Amino acid sequence: MGEKPAGSATVMKRALVLVEGYTEERFVKDVLQEHFWTLNLSLTPTLLVTKTVKDGADFRGGVTTFKKFANDVRRLLQGAGDALVTTCLDYDGLPVDFPGMATRPADKAGAHVAQIEQAIAAHFADPRFLPYLAFHEFEALLFASPDELPKAMTDMSKQAQFQAIRESYPTPEDIDEVNWPSKRIVSLFRAYRKALHGPLVAKRIGLERLRAECPHFAAWISKLEDFARQ
Repeated sequence: MGEKPAGSATVMKRALVLVEGYTEERFVKDVLQEHFWTLNLSLTPTLLVTKTVKDGADFRGGVTTFKKFANDVRRLLQGAGDALVTTCLDYDGLPVDFPGMATRPADKAGAHVAQIEQAIAAHFADPRFLPYLAFHEFEALLFASPDELPKAMTDMSKQAQFQAIRESYPTPEDIDEVNWPSKRIVSLFRAYRKALHGPLVAKRIGLERLRAECPHFAAWISKLEDFARQ
């Protein structure tokens, strides 16, 4: 297949990733960046300017209003040039004024997130914008392996309980807001700290396993790959 002519320069594409906090920022840098660098796509995480401060295990969501979120998105789009702008935000705790929230199905089905992502994308109507919402929150990804979090917490005595939670759901992403993934983790591992252990465990699990276990997350990664290969 077509090889690049001798001496031709590889063009590095860019994607700006709007994230809620330090955990997601480290996740982009430590877990995603290495993979996408091989596809000539550079990911740059950008913290929300307008967000609530995360504090404690019961915190739900970093976005305060859709208007403030929209300001952040437009700010990135205005300076993005031909770069892609995407998001890595939690669905849980999302303000009710977001597009699609008022009309989401009442059955709490997984289709909620895709519907809301589509509504957000339609609001901006910019082909450079790709919203992604973690369903339900970042910690769901950590259930993709039954071993890595207990190892990181140096408490393998809780491994069976941790694995039992995972096996109670079709995928890690189905662990829902009735008892959020983060609350389930803290109930087993009181020393768990999101910003410290979250990115570390996700890196140990590895992108391949995360994609295999978490289909909604995997779909986002595939879309980023499609952009890189265009």
